[in-house]
Formats: sequence, C-alpha cells, structure tokens
Amino acid sequence: MPEIISGEDKAWEIISGLVSEDACRRTGAVFDDASRTYRLEVFGTIFSIDPRKKEIVNLSPEGEIFLKRLRYFFVLSAVWYMVKAADAGPAGRLVKPSGMPGGDIFFRGTHVLPLEGIAKKYACDRKGFMERGKAFGGREVAYGDVAMEFLPFPKIPVTVILWLADEEWEARADLLFDASSLQHLPIDILWSIAMMSVLIFL
Repeated sequence: MPEIISGEDKAWEIISGLVSEDACRRTGAVFDDASRTYRLEVFGTIFSIDPRKKEIVNLSPEGEIFLKRLRYFFVLSAVWYMVKAADAGPAGRLVKPSGMPGGDIFFRGTHVLPLEGIAKKYACDRKGFMERGKAFGGREVAYGDVAMEFLPFPKIPVTVILWLADEEWEARADLLFDASSLQHLPIDILWSIAMMSVLIFL
C-alpha cells in the first residue's frame, strides 16, 4: 500500500527537531546558523525555510508564483521534502507516474495532470516552451521534440516532454520522474510536485 501523508503542521513539528547537518545532507539545503533557517533551491529559485516561524519566504521575485498561485502544492511539498528526503542520489532512469506504486492517483478526477494545456499552448512554439522552462531553472534534454529537466527540489528531477504539432499529429506533452523519487517522497507529494511542474508552463 503506497504511503499517503498530509498535514503541514505535523511536518513543521518534525522540521523543528531536525539535526541541521543531517537535514542538509539529505535534502541539499543549506543551513544558516545566524538566522537558524534553511535555504532550499526550488525550480532554480532560493527559498528560506524558518522552522521557528513555520514560514517559507522567497528570496527573489521569481519565487512569488510558488507562494501565491501554486501555494497549495508548494508549501506541503517543501515541508515534507525537508522531512522525508533520503540520503541517496538519482537513479538516472525515467519513469511515468502511472508506472509507480500508487500511480493511479494521477488518473483520478482532479488529480489528472493538465498536460494537454502545455500541448495546446506550445503546440508550435518550441522556443517559447524552452524559454519558459529556463525561467524556472530547466535545462534542455534530448527527449521528444523538446524537453526540459527541472529540479523542483534538489533530489527530485522531473522531465517535461513536448511533441510539437505537425500535419499528421496533434501536439502532446508528458511528464516523467527519476526512478528514485519514491525513495524520497510518497506518491501524493510527488503528485503535488508534478502539478507544479506542469502549471509553471500555464
């Protein structure tokens, strides 16, 4: 049975008791002794995580989208990433969310990823897709007609792939996780990360 977790308050309780050296090794965050806060890179943008205030602050304007429009997905993902991330690197092998244990969550009602929105918006716009991806720390990788790999969190690589429209086929988009992702986070939090990875394009 796949693990399902929730509860922002519970995560904050755990974070406040973490040993900073261990937390940084596991998550890729950096601890600032003076402020007693963690700095964590999310989609190429640095955030400050304050366990005492139970607060996440963006340290550059680019982070506003995560604390406003994508807050529902971002905050819960960030706090549980700090709690759950394992001391392990990526597998270097990509998998579809549907192929992961518990991946049926990605096919239930409002949990379906709005990938068709990416396909429609960037159907003939390779350059626009790439520029939008790079604005969030993405790097081009060799899949489909164009693809961007992101680090929503340091241990969670996500690849968004676009096949452009042509005379025969409509455009389509897909999202893949690194096969190691479930070592770090349960499937419901990975779903939130996948939603952010799609919605930054829309």
